[in-house]
Amino acid sequence: MASGPAPEPAVGVETDSGAQTAMGAALATERAALKETGGITDGAVAVGVTPSTPRRPAGGSPADVRPERVRSTDPDVFGAPTGREEEWRFTPLDRLRVLLDGAPSDAHLSVDSELPEGVELVEVPSDSLDVPAPVDRLSALALQRAGSALVVRVPKALEVEAPVVLRLTGTGLDQVVWGHVVVDVAEQARATVVLEHSGSAHYAANVSVLVGDGAALQLVQVQGWADDAVHGAHVASRLGRDARLVSTAVTLGGDLVRLNETVEFTGTGGEVELRGVSFADGGQHLEARLLVDHSVPDCRSNVLYKSALHGDEAHTVWVGDVLIRAAATGTDTYELNRNLLLSPEARADSVPNLEIETGEIAGAGHASATGRFDDEQLFYLQSRGIPAEVARRMVVRGFFADVVEDLGVRELEERLMATIEAELEGAFA
Repeated sequence: MASGPAPEPAVGVETDSGAQTAMGAALATERAALKETGGITDGAVAVGVTPSTPRRPAGGSPADVRPERVRSTDPDVFGAPTGREEEWRFTPLDRLRVLLDGAPSDAHLSVDSELPEGVELVEVPSDSLDVPAPVDRLSALALQRAGSALVVRVPKALEVEAPVVLRLTGTGLDQVVWGHVVVDVAEQARATVVLEHSGSAHYAANVSVLVGDGAALQLVQVQGWADDAVHGAHVASRLGRDARLVSTAVTLGGDLVRLNETVEFTGTGGEVELRGVSFADGGQHLEARLLVDHSVPDCRSNVLYKSALHGDEAHTVWVGDVLIRAAATGTDTYELNRNLLLSPEARADSVPNLEIETGEIAGAGHASATGRFDDEQLFYLQSRGIPAEVARRMVVRGFFADVVEDLGVRELEERLMATIEAELEGAFA
């Protein structure tokens, strides 16, 4: 057996042992490395970060203006997408047309829930709720067509030990399903909420997440759809003063899944962690678009998304937008996207965007890496007597582990890792 030090992990790939490192330490290492190359900033001066879509400078022309991001409950405000728009250019609209056509429907997903003591699940009219407005035509259609919302309510100061689980299951493709789910965690409350999607459906929805002052929410959304499902959703979070949100999206199933996640802060001291993992195989299109809008001082955001891809026309898209407005002094933000290509036919598009309107920030940075297996890493594992296929699976498990194993729901973590293992067996068969 060979001896000697292990090679350094490749960019975008972690070893099984490396996966045991805490997420915070890993991100600290990334940030330190980027600071040396000018890709991250600390203190009052932004170095090496260019606004992705700058506003008009004083005395500038209208052509220099970034159009303000549109929010509306009226689908007609957005118009029908053509694929030439920035927010739709990666999406195969022909496969999403069944939802974009906006046909009315009274079909529903079947709902099963696990509610710890003190947590409520009620249905209320959507127009009676104060929630963030839609950001595109699809989410506006979903809000308009759904009519009512399922609301998970965690009362003030309640600390929920067991997870709140909401299972949403599609029963067929005969009709479009419009949905609206609200997760409302009142001030000083603590909860973990799991939304699980499965079955076959053409489903468009809004998920409105309200985290009150001093509250903390761990939100996990699992897209475990059947192979024929089409799912588009706007996940809109609003955080109060000193609120904390950890939101994780796990996307393993479906023909096309497009998640548009936005975050807004309404008070100082808010913290958000946005995490995601996806595994795309032949023909799947898995898309995640994020916007973290820092509009108040002294808030923090961290983004970590990882995807593995295998097979012909496997396609993932990650677009991460962070906006630091002029009033958001003291902001600390960082985003990282990594993609692991397991076959030459797969394609990963990754677009990090950082727009800064004030120099008085604590830190800001972003990074993106897409690559294939590292031959030295595989050789190292094989030199220890590990067969090649097993070595590849170990690398991918380690790649995902720091996200999946930090969900806070042990049974779910084990089930998701088993699903990923099954995907790997198919990929390397």
